[in-house]
Amino acid sequence: MSLETVTIPCRSDNYAYLLRDGVKGETAVVDVPEAAPILAALRQRDWGLDLILITHHHADHVDGTEEVRKATGAKVLGARADAHRLPPLARALAPGDRVALGGSVAEVLDVSGHTVGHIAFHFAADAAVFTADSLMALGCGRIFEGTPEMMWKSLSRLAALPPETRVYSGHEYTQTNARFALTVEPGNGALEARAARIDALRARGEPTVPASLREELDTNPFLRAARPEVKQALGMPGATDVQVFAEIRARKDRF
Repeated sequence: MSLETVTIPCRSDNYAYLLRDGVKGETAVVDVPEAAPILAALRQRDWGLDLILITHHHADHVDGTEEVRKATGAKVLGARADAHRLPPLARALAPGDRVALGGSVAEVLDVSGHTVGHIAFHFAADAAVFTADSLMALGCGRIFEGTPEMMWKSLSRLAALPPETRVYSGHEYTQTNARFALTVEPGNGALEARAARIDALRARGEPTVPASLREELDTNPFLRAARPEVKQALGMPGATDVQVFAEIRARKDRF
């Protein structure tokens, strides 16, 4: 693996990620919630910036884009389906496209649901996926524009990645997500242990991301909607996977 990753806290609970390719020294940032912390991190390391990779159009993921672009000359890449509401793009991306960062290559994944046109960046050789507000640590994004069917399909696509994949999501929501997850599966021992580790991390002011996909599959209720034990716990043993997912999402919206 040649990709160095730096987690940058932004705003009150957002994350941006600097990606540094170890082969050619090219650098990208995934999402720009605000400019100052990202520019400071680049100066601290004496790094330039080649690419700005945008996952979706929400302001808390793009507000600092133009300032960072002007300061660095980086090229802005985002989804073609979202281009009408993104900052101006140097390259419009479609699902299945490849983005090269030096010797590292990301595949563009459609993860619509939170928004329509939301994309993720999967660096397969580096076992990393940048999911923003689609799959989140112990959660998933609220469905603002898509449908439960659309979001379940997106999450299922991410769940099919190799389990050792590290999932870099866009917010520090994990502690609240853990409290909710325990209402869905109070007897899940792996979840109870993870919740305790998360509390310890947050007590030290440390981020809870990235998380391994394997850990998400074992503990994230939104990825576990097809599991018989989850359906039973919700009193929905005969329901479809999408129906169970929609019920979990509705409960989280009220939590």
